[in-house]
Amino acid sequence: MKKLLLTSGAAALFASASITAAQAGDVKIGLLLGYTGPVESMMVAISAGGELAIKEVSESGLFLDGMTVTAIKADSTCVDNAAATAAAERLITSDGVKAILGADCSGVTGAVLTNVALPNGIVMISPSATSPGLSEAEDNGLFFRTAPSGAREGVVMTEVLMEQGIKSVALTYTNNDYGKGLADTFQKTFEASGGVVTISASHEDGKADYSAEVGALSAAGGDLLVVVGYVDQGGSELVRAAIDLGAFERFHFASAMMAEALEANFGAELDGSTGQHPGTDSSGAATYAALVGDAFDASSSFAAESYDAAALILLSMQAAGSSDSAVFKTKVMDVANAPGIEIYPGELAKALKILADGGEVDYVGASAVEFIGGGESAGNYRQVLIKGGKMTTVTYR
Repeated sequence: MKKLLLTSGAAALFASASITAAQAGDVKIGLLLGYTGPVESMMVAISAGGELAIKEVSESGLFLDGMTVTAIKADSTCVDNAAATAAAERLITSDGVKAILGADCSGVTGAVLTNVALPNGIVMISPSATSPGLSEAEDNGLFFRTAPSGAREGVVMTEVLMEQGIKSVALTYTNNDYGKGLADTFQKTFEASGGVVTISASHEDGKADYSAEVGALSAAGGDLLVVVGYVDQGGSELVRAAIDLGAFERFHFASAMMAEALEANFGAELDGSTGQHPGTDSSGAATYAALVGDAFDASSSFAAESYDAAALILLSMQAAGSSDSAVFKTKVMDVANAPGIEIYPGELAKALKILADGGEVDYVGASAVEFIGGGESAGNYRQVLIKGGKMTTVTYR
């Protein structure tokens, strides 16, 4: 009996020591985003959105019995698969991250998923990778995205243009997974709705001169030019050439063009042009904007989705009682969807408490996120009209 008591006492002491170690511990989350590259200007708000949720959870003192959370940044470059893969490897092997918020652009996201996340069993939640091809990627239940697929954006683009009475368009897209995936989806949907795509031509980023591309687009004609490109790279440079050469007066922009840099680059030169990017007029979006205040642009493309991606990672860990991806990956869909108490931005401490007590949450978040099959976001979009040199909201879809 005495031996049993001693053994029990030792076990209790060991358990107590383990709890103390856990309380003093730190969970690291990788932010694998394009801090340099063709969407660099968008990363300010995207990164800040994710960091905001991480800070909110860490400071609550309620995460996994008092553990803190630290964000570790790494540069995906958006376009260099080798660099993004190496950065992801460092996050896991050197920094010891337990999950990755990211990547951002579709091509590097697919490369990291296949070459790093899948072999290492690490959960990834991307706030901005939209290629329809990612829906079919092998992921072993590790990959999710809070941004909707480009398959959905192609439909929204078609609806917006058809409602404006646009019957024919020239189409240019950045020559990668994101650009081609969205361009193909849009063309198929637009033509099925009775529209005509006069030309669908890729463009390379980083060129000094886009006059040849603009010449071909202009010769094909169309009511306007649809641009599926990057705001800090070839997309904007091509638009500049089109304006300077008088090739097109109006444009329609896909989500990776919809950033403050577009206003700064062109101002009123784009008046009358249109576009869309993920967004919602839900109560969660308003709460998120109030939470952000003047810290950064809460309405920037994919910023709300980044806050939600970080929140879902951490709430799923709390629901599972573990930061191990193999364990908490099964909780992501549960936390994101009903049933449960609805959770909005600024309420992450409330959600942590509910989960710790064995309850359920339905994370609505800043983007009204709702996961459908395969970890896909159903998706909402903000329709934009450029007026007076500013992106103004027309409606939400």
